[in-house]
Amino acid sequence: MFKQFIKKPVLSSVISIIILILGVIGISTLPMSQYPDIAPPTVRVSASYDGANAEAVLNSVIVPLEEAINGVEGMTYMTSTASSGAASISVYFALGTDPDIAAVNVQNAVSTATSVLPSEVTQAGVTTEKSQSSNVLIIGLYSENDDYDEEFVQNYANINLIPTLKRIDGVGSAEAFGSRDYSMRIWLKANIMANYGLEPSDISTALADQNLEAAPGELGLQGDQAYQYTLKYKGKLQNASEFEDIIIKTTDDGRILRLKDVARVELGAQSYSSSTMINGRPGVGVAIAQSAGSNAQEIVENSIATLEAAAVNFPEGLRYTEMLNANDFLEASITKVIHTLIEAFLLVFLVVFIFLQDWRSTLIPAISVPVAIVGTFFS
Repeated sequence: MFKQFIKKPVLSSVISIIILILGVIGISTLPMSQYPDIAPPTVRVSASYDGANAEAVLNSVIVPLEEAINGVEGMTYMTSTASSGAASISVYFALGTDPDIAAVNVQNAVSTATSVLPSEVTQAGVTTEKSQSSNVLIIGLYSENDDYDEEFVQNYANINLIPTLKRIDGVGSAEAFGSRDYSMRIWLKANIMANYGLEPSDISTALADQNLEAAPGELGLQGDQAYQYTLKYKGKLQNASEFEDIIIKTTDDGRILRLKDVARVELGAQSYSSSTMINGRPGVGVAIAQSAGSNAQEIVENSIATLEAAAVNFPEGLRYTEMLNANDFLEASITKVIHTLIEAFLLVFLVVFIFLQDWRSTLIPAISVPVAIVGTFFS
């Protein structure tokens, strides 16, 4: 069989060219990652319990969730963190476990614990998602305009940037650091509430009763009139003034006690536990992580192109800066590999020529070595 390749050099040349072409195709399609994928698949479960301290979060949220999640197929161990108003559980699986199947199994386990969680937690929602540890790009979005505070910057990123970044092919996750999402803040006046005999639970009950979506029904379904009318309900409240008009109770003298009488209402941040400053200005960090098997270099390039296109429509004074770019490391590593390959090829060529002392004989390994090396990328 090997004699055929010797007697027919054209056939050998054609096969070598095909191997070379396939190798080049393989090089261009190989996924790139900053680090090898040796970390076990991880699923993160997070929940919020506003107003609760770390001990309350541990006993009422962490413990029921851990009991439900424990024993999920393929799970090796899990860790949990309880802080003021927030709970986080990381579930680790054996290497080789499909992360999508793992996330589904954890979600099914979490759903069995929903009935024993506090109502405030279930209303806010318990999030289950695959944890992406390899951030390929981190940017800082900040405002040089004094009219835009940290809340505005973070919400601008959540509404206008992150949904676009998530649609980029290969992006596993894109999220903003911080907890400055817009939220309606109700600051209770304890002394006034005590005068009226009110408790915080009374305010919560009034909010649940008057700030909701409802279907009032229809009129004229069985009547003799020619028209039927669908009743419309205002729905959830939109601004601070509407929240201020929520009726809390009726006093003994017939006056209506509203929320603005016992509390100060404002549109503020969901939490004031942290603050982000970039270049001395209010801002927010946005991290982009790649999905398994994707090309990190392409993700970074496409993400930067998307950010540059979005920057054209930024409000005046809003800027972004790169804080971490995996391409800097990847390009340096790839350049080093290419230099090593070239040096190895020259050394092989030189050693063969020194020992054979014949250009024609040296030409054979000079051609076969790059063909063999490039061809391995296709496999």
